[in-house]
Amino acid sequence: MLSVENLSVNYGAIRALHDVSCRVEQGEIVALIGANGAGKTTILNTISGIVPSMGGVIAFEGTEITHMAPHLIVRKGICQVPEGRRVFARMSVQENLEMGGFILSGKQEVAQGIERAFTLFPRLAERRKQPARTLSGGEQQMLAMGRALMSNPRLLLLDEPSMGLAPMLVEKIFEIVVEINKSGTTIMLVEQNASMALSIAHRAYVLETGEVVLSGDAGELARNPEVRKAYLGE
Repeated sequence: MLSVENLSVNYGAIRALHDVSCRVEQGEIVALIGANGAGKTTILNTISGIVPSMGGVIAFEGTEITHMAPHLIVRKGICQVPEGRRVFARMSVQENLEMGGFILSGKQEVAQGIERAFTLFPRLAERRKQPARTLSGGEQQMLAMGRALMSNPRLLLLDEPSMGLAPMLVEKIFEIVVEINKSGTTIMLVEQNASMALSIAHRAYVLETGEVVLSGDAGELARNPEVRKAYLGE
């Protein structure tokens, strides 16, 4: 479904990604794990068209999207939930969801998308008129995910969904990620909580200083002594 080949990205004189290659098959959850600054978010931002690549090819469902504009990439079927949630603070929950449905063709489609978000996240339905800034961190994460799902993406890019959340909420968010995947959305997941990410992913890539150093079945990587020592705190 998604193919990234020899992707290189620079931030000024700093090389953020060095010839990174990875792929996502339809129906999978693929995790990117690694330390802060390893290049995980840069990969998602480059796939989304937010960060320009210096080299390499990104293809989605057989079409090259390497230098495509971000709004056109959303129309192709890829949507990103950014790190730090980035909800529209002064807008209500419902207005945030409506913003996520900007590519939808009519009011009925938007209404259906909102109802789907409220079914997935009942807590948002209870707060539909509240400004997003008044929500808890967990509720804002739910809103950011619901907003991204409004465009009916076939590939959802999730950047650090557990960041800053209480452990109980982290489990809930990951349960919802699995539910979204089971309902037919393919997921690429960047996550600091490597243990949780590997527990729900099908496959994973380990990044260090802008390069893929390990890849494979998520369960096998979770049992890998190097991965356990470096990322699972064992």
